[in-house]
Amino acid sequence: MTSHEQRAGASWDASYTREEPAPWDIGRPQPAFARLAEAGAFTGAVLDVGCGTGEHALLAASLGLTVVGVDVAPTAIAFARSKAQARNLDVTFKVGDALRLRGTFDTVLDCGLLHTFDAAERRAYVASLAAVTRGRLFVLCFSDEHTDVPHPVSEAELRAAFADGWRFAALERDVLVTRFAPEGLPAWLATLDRT
Repeated sequence: MTSHEQRAGASWDASYTREEPAPWDIGRPQPAFARLAEAGAFTGAVLDVGCGTGEHALLAASLGLTVVGVDVAPTAIAFARSKAQARNLDVTFKVGDALRLRGTFDTVLDCGLLHTFDAAERRAYVASLAAVTRGRLFVLCFSDEHTDVPHPVSEAELRAAFADGWRFAALERDVLVTRFAPEGLPAWLATLDRT
């Protein structure tokens, strides 16, 4: 059975084959994730799910961590591999479906993926995250303070999505920077632990 993400893979891939970078590909880590890395929040084996061109996976690898980046878009993965080689960083980048994750990881990063799923897909995605997370999950997603984004997430929706088998260590208001909003759009930064 083909998942929504696999069916949408071609359209995601097309976002990386245009002349200009994808709107969410800012060429550097999101400020929220850069702060987390600087604070030592990333530990052990790291998974960057929906890694795009790999900036967060590369950030984690620069700290000496073992890192896997997964994205449904083959072109994004090719860019990520090229960046890793240019920066002399060891990261495993794989084309894969976020709804069918494999392995086990101490730290899992989701930067801007959760909010791309509708409610039904979100349940499948959270179950996939639960299957691979043995430690801490960081989610940065658009909040419903700005509704002109795909599937903005309310605090209640976020808490409901992670109600079973997760504990919120923190839930903070933050921003998600895009090429069309370099000052950042309202976002949630959630820190979750498996229970």
